[in-house]
Amino acid sequence: MSGATPPAQPPPDPPHHGLVHPLSLWRWRHNPLYRCTDRLQGRIALALLLLVPILGLGALFAAGDAAQRHYRATAEHQRQALHRTTAVLIHDAPDHPEPGSAEARENRYPATVRLTDPDGRTRTAETDVLPGLDAGSSVQVWVDADGAIAEPPMDTAQIRSRTMGWALMAFLTVVLAGAAAYRGAAVVLRRRNLAEWDTEWAETAPRWTTSP
Repeated sequence: MSGATPPAQPPPDPPHHGLVHPLSLWRWRHNPLYRCTDRLQGRIALALLLLVPILGLGALFAAGDAAQRHYRATAEHQRQALHRTTAVLIHDAPDHPEPGSAEARENRYPATVRLTDPDGRTRTAETDVLPGLDAGSSVQVWVDADGAIAEPPMDTAQIRSRTMGWALMAFLTVVLAGAAAYRGAAVVLRRRNLAEWDTEWAETAPRWTTSP
């Protein structure tokens, strides 16, 4: 049809949609098929490839140090606020299906015990004990200032485990933030490419039309 402007077709995408290998980025400057936005996207990818590991390791060590200091202080506070005392089983503890096994040595079962609180009053409570203990057996429990049974203070292994968890979470957060930043930049540049293509096509397409 004379005078009709053919519909614009979107420009082809660059060969790489994700983070590209940094050794190939230097060639983009000499490739006439790449747009300015393609080269910009490559520079963003290279910058993120360099920055994300550095920032991730920094976040890992910073979060790990902060978490370790926090949990050490918490454990020290627990050791000062709690104390160990002796309690006596009121009933037999349940037996493990495999007595003497490694699992039996690790498992604990809830049992009712009797203990004396700091005020000298006798009270009953529930705590976890080894399987197979007979009624009247003595067990060591941690109690707070009110005489209530509490979890024991965190040990070194627990502090290390929780510290590593926070450190790893901080590192992964930086990695995901870097991936999201690259994805967002790619979407913005893609929209810019489409807008520029529409403008250029509107100027070029009329010169391609022919009269019948």
